[in-house]
Amino acid sequence: MRNLTGEEIRLVAGGTGVCTAESSGNEFSGITNTSSLGKDLINIYEALVEVTSHIIERVANAI
Repeated sequence: MRNLTGEEIRLVAGGTGVCTAESSGNEFSGITNTSSLGKDLINIYEALVEVTSHIIERVANAI
């Protein structure tokens, strides 16, 4: 594997020489705002944990 040249980096970065998520045009399955994606995933996880805890508590109280 070789290092990219300065010209290759500028070509990939869109001519600016700097490649960031906002300027690169990258998207993940149609998601371009990746900064909030992590927070959304955490919120979904916490909601699933809360629902599971509620279900376990209801079953334990029923027994």
